[in-house]
Amino acid sequence: MTATGLDDAVPRPPVAERRLHPVTPFRRAWAPVTVLAGWAAHDPNGAQEQAQRLTSAMLLTGLAVLVPAAGLYGFLSWWFTHYAVTDSELRIRTGLLFRRTAHIRLERIQAVDVTRPLLARVAGVAKLRIDVVGADKKDELAFLGEREARALRAELLARAAGFAPEAAREVGEAPACELLRVPPRGLALSLLLTGATWGSLIAALVVPPLLWLATHSLWTVLAVALPLLGAAGARSAGRFVAEYDWTVAESPDGLRIDHGLLDRAHETVPPGRVQTVRIVEPLLWRRLGWVRVELDVAGSDNSVLVPVAPRAVAEAVIAHVLPGVTVPAAPSRPPRRAGRCAPVRWRGYGLAVTESVFAARHGLLRRRLALVPHAKVQSVRLTQGPWERLWRLADVHVDTGAGKTVTARLRDAGDAARLLAEQAERSRTGRRDARPDRWMA
Repeated sequence: MTATGLDDAVPRPPVAERRLHPVTPFRRAWAPVTVLAGWAAHDPNGAQEQAQRLTSAMLLTGLAVLVPAAGLYGFLSWWFTHYAVTDSELRIRTGLLFRRTAHIRLERIQAVDVTRPLLARVAGVAKLRIDVVGADKKDELAFLGEREARALRAELLARAAGFAPEAAREVGEAPACELLRVPPRGLALSLLLTGATWGSLIAALVVPPLLWLATHSLWTVLAVALPLLGAAGARSAGRFVAEYDWTVAESPDGLRIDHGLLDRAHETVPPGRVQTVRIVEPLLWRRLGWVRVELDVAGSDNSVLVPVAPRAVAEAVIAHVLPGVTVPAAPSRPPRRAGRCAPVRWRGYGLAVTESVFAARHGLLRRRLALVPHAKVQSVRLTQGPWERLWRLADVHVDTGAGKTVTARLRDAGDAARLLAEQAERSRTGRRDARPDRWMA
């Protein structure tokens, strides 16, 4: 028998399965309590009636049963949850009564994010979220030790890049070079200069006096004013907490984004999966030269690249997401007759097509410039309503792999027809010459 035959005859050792961190049962023990809270929220009258019928003895008995039952549920759900990394997949087995096994092909992994909620940071654990091509919902491992989560993330990304199993465990986390860090002061100022914040504040200051003049009811005024003030504060405070200490760094496995004041998140922008980049320029930011950069990533929830930054700095970061792309300086406006179809608004529309991107601009007060690489265009469409046909105008729509559409509004009909044919050819050649969507490629 040959050596090859001997190798084939030797059975492979079983895959070693691992459990989550021992703190996980405390998180999962809340599930029965959450069910009761959901029932009480769904039927508050029935819950109140049931609570009034309970005596002290019944309440203590219920707690004596509920607390151990919740603890037992948390322990058993943790005990029956395992994960393992094989030669070709990440396998996750969960379920106490109904078993579920997720087989995640390593070459299909496009992002692995590490998140650390506040209580998890105190306990020294982290949550691992795996973003897979073609899957609407992310699989997650909650919770792992912080070092274990980072080591597993590095191994999965290395395996997704094509490293051998032994080499992937030794590669470790790829080094990163910091590109951008948003200071808390600049973030706070940008939120104060956001139109939505001022709109909520103005509504909170104007609507209550009008209600007082109309009703002379203090309770009515308070019932309206407090939610308006709360919405204005919560919107700005929520964004500040979520985008605090925003850092963008470049590594061989993509752009890494770290952010969060209470809950820290460590996300990765998958290379080659970015379908659209949007440069947002609110009205009150223009004098300071600030912009916000948003993304459309195929199969991923990552949507913000830069919360606020000077335009030159933001464009430098965009150059790392879309190599070789230069942001068009001045998109061309539609012809003046477009005002017949969209009075005033037509001045906010623009179009620029370069060798690498299709760029469309929208908005007067809040400008948005969408950049679509030609290689990411899935289809091109031309639409023309009866009023547009009368004024010889048409819209050109570009569909991307993220299920989004970028539209060049109110272009000259002849130019739109030429743009349709030329864009179809640019997309075809762009896909042919595009780099592979691979980690560390």
